[in-house]
Amino acid sequence: MRSCFSILLLSCVVLLQSALPQHGLAAEMNDVVKTLEQGYRTLNDLQADFSQQTEIASMKRKERGAGELFLKKGANGQAMFSFNYSKPRQQIISNGKKVWYYLPENRQVMVSDVASLFEGGNSVALNYLSGMGHVSRDFNIRFAGDGRDKKGNYLLELIPKKPSQAMAKLHLGIKAQAVASFTREGQAADPFPIAYSVVFDSFGNRTVIEFSNIKVNRGMRSDRFNFKVPSGVEVINPGQTK
Repeated sequence: MRSCFSILLLSCVVLLQSALPQHGLAAEMNDVVKTLEQGYRTLNDLQADFSQQTEIASMKRKERGAGELFLKKGANGQAMFSFNYSKPRQQIISNGKKVWYYLPENRQVMVSDVASLFEGGNSVALNYLSGMGHVSRDFNIRFAGDGRDKKGNYLLELIPKKPSQAMAKLHLGIKAQAVASFTREGQAADPFPIAYSVVFDSFGNRTVIEFSNIKVNRGMRSDRFNFKVPSGVEVINPGQTK
């Protein structure tokens, strides 16, 4: 259950190029990275629809999901988030300290603290949600493929400087219009320039999350990220976490 939970969380929603980019492409990549980092540092909260597809290598199976994402930066730098899946019905919620994984049809909720969930070097997975303002610090970065996808988005490949089972590498599709605005104005204007992400874990699984209907910095309330266990729901605490 724990490995499945980690896959779903990372999907909480990113080709290969063997050589380093040439000089001209590297300069362009620097602009793409700055578009992401500078923009993300201005992000306080986020609401977006998402669609998700996970390819499970060991089972040769694809699982699809969709729903709504809420994200808020906490005062301590940790991210509070809520993935509300409409298909399949489930919720993954964190107030920055605890994480609740709720399966309403099973009448179960799994509770863990953030520290134990991402122990053993897996904290970089949480940076996917809260650390996009420091990707050049936490990742080795290059373009994937020729640096653009079929829709014209810039495609970055990020390799964690501290490898983990949860995230072997990350691909980010960065909106071309956001990069063009940064190049033209000299500063990032889009707090969330990510069109989609692809997370690859060490087991060969691949999770793609595409974002749409994005709304930023609306003054989201922190109490949205506290989960109240419904009556009659079984609470599961892996490792007896309190």
